[in-house]
Amino acid sequence: MGLTSNKMLALTILSAVLLFVGTVWLWPRLARRNLRAVGGRVGLLLATQLALFACLGIAVNQAFGFYASWGDLLGTETDQGVVVNHTAGVRAGSPVQVVATSEVHGMGGSLPRTAGQVQEVDIAGRTTRIATPAYVYLPPEYFQPQYRTRTFPVVVVLSGYPGTARALVDKLHYPRTEQHLVRAGKMRPTILVMLRPTVAPPRDTECVDVPRGPQTETFFARDLPDAVRAHYRAAKPGGWGIVGDSTGGYCALKLAMHHPGVYAAGAGLSASYKAPLDPTTGDLFQGDRNLQNRADLWWFLRHEPAPDTSLLVTSSRVGETNYKATLKFIAAVEATKLTRISSIILDSGGHNFNTWRREIPATLEWISGRLNGG
Repeated sequence: MGLTSNKMLALTILSAVLLFVGTVWLWPRLARRNLRAVGGRVGLLLATQLALFACLGIAVNQAFGFYASWGDLLGTETDQGVVVNHTAGVRAGSPVQVVATSEVHGMGGSLPRTAGQVQEVDIAGRTTRIATPAYVYLPPEYFQPQYRTRTFPVVVVLSGYPGTARALVDKLHYPRTEQHLVRAGKMRPTILVMLRPTVAPPRDTECVDVPRGPQTETFFARDLPDAVRAHYRAAKPGGWGIVGDSTGGYCALKLAMHHPGVYAAGAGLSASYKAPLDPTTGDLFQGDRNLQNRADLWWFLRHEPAPDTSLLVTSSRVGETNYKATLKFIAAVEATKLTRISSIILDSGGHNFNTWRREIPATLEWISGRLNGG
């Protein structure tokens, strides 16, 4: 019986009701002061509470799609995503302050030139005055003498909202995954800049230039690339891509579409295609209809010139609420004839880290093949 099936929900509700009725019915018989009676009372109370929590958990999971199956919940679904290409064609004071460095553990070395290095940094935007922490992964080749004059392609990696940048390193394993792909010859050595899209916490700005508020889109489109290039041997425009999950996925698609001269490719894992307006975002547009329209990727595809960039979207047939919207988005991008679109569609997978870990290897391989430089 599937985790998301109505039968499973009905069964847990029925179990909770029967346990509640049974507790009321049997309570007088268990009123004695002996170990057997006390154990019976404790057992009935625990069983009833567990059944109620199971009902709540299954109902919430059905509403929000966190897990698509028992295997997804237990982390035993490991089938990797496969990219399907729907269109042909591939193509002064330091603004970055390094706070701390660490090697990528478990990759066969302790020195940067053999294991790479993750640097914890603070990035300050010159034009937007936005400052945010981030993690920068430098591949082993960055430190090797034969590469000392080379620049490296860059992939900006965004978490969801609220999310943490550290989870991109520790939970989603972006640096470790890149090293495995590079060693297998499936990806070029690449600088990863990992941060969350929430650069004005706790507000969820959805990577929008908020009128009289945080200029988040400008930060990611101008300040962040300028800051990274000023501090690292990073590629010029054409050698940059951007990846994100959930809210970060929406940001990645939007930034690639709005700024194809900066981001040659953008990948949205479990992305939405329109900025929400809710208590976490506040009024993002302040009545500016043009700004609101441009933040709607559907509107952008219909009314703006098709951007010369490559996009990747992901979803699951079972477990993701954006599945139908993703199929429509693919068709809408295909109709532009210029913007290139690819996809990863899993048979099942919820809105969670386990699903994204299954999609990240193919995503990094895909985006590496679409960046210049390095």
